[in-house]
Amino acid sequence: MERKIQAQGIHHITLTGADRQTSIDFWEGLLGFSLIFDQPNLDNASQGHLYFAVGNGQTLTVFTDEARKPQTDQLEDKIGAVHHLAFAISQSVLTQVSERLDERGIRHTSVKDRGFMNSIYFYDPLGLRIELASYRFEPPEGVTHGDVLAEAHRLRIEREDHAIADVHIADAIENIMTKRQPRMSDT
Repeated sequence: MERKIQAQGIHHITLTGADRQTSIDFWEGLLGFSLIFDQPNLDNASQGHLYFAVGNGQTLTVFTDEARKPQTDQLEDKIGAVHHLAFAISQSVLTQVSERLDERGIRHTSVKDRGFMNSIYFYDPLGLRIELASYRFEPPEGVTHGDVLAEAHRLRIEREDHAIADVHIADAIENIMTKRQPRMSDT
């Protein structure tokens, strides 16, 4: 049997950015990710390398080059290309996103109902599709969103439903909690 290389999550994502200020204005100025540090790209001294804290100890880095300027074209959906980056936001922030993007003249979609989350999409200054997503549920303590979604998916398949909906999430949370601590009323 071949052994796996067991990855433990995303360490960081690195994007090819435009100039330094465009990158800082977008990632820190619009999305609120703190610029942790800035150093030269160690593989190409003509470029900068910005490191942003994106939450939960995760980082996103951007290679910058003062000769590169923002473009208005959306990046093509090609095999192997990144389709979009999704960042978590709270429901209360989601209610403000459209207004705040409008204030900056940034075109965006309406809020999309994804069954278990709501999302809004727009493009960064280089044409990369960005999603801001907000789960519509909180997992029980000690359980992840992924744990709840896996159980909700199992229920959806079992019931032959098209997509995960609120009922699947609610029943998944109940199943998880019942397995954790059986209820006296169930005996």
